[in-house]
Amino acid sequence: MPSGIERVREIKRLRTRRKKVAKLLARAKAGTMEKSEVVRKLKRLTPGADVIIEREGLKS
Repeated sequence: MPSGIERVREIKRLRTRRKKVAKLLARAKAGTMEKSEVVRKLKRLTPGADVIIEREGLKS
C-alpha cells in the first residue's frame, strides 16, 4: 500500500515539476542551454509543454 494521501503526493509532484520548469526556462533565457534542448526536456517533463513553449517564445 503506498504511503501518503494521493492528493498530497500529487501536489508534491506538481511543485517539483514547476521548479524544474522554472529552472529550465531560466537556463534558456540565460543562454546556458540550447533552446531546442530546453524544448525537448519540457516536452518530456510536462503535458502542458506546448503552452509553456508558446508563451515563452522558445519555438522559432
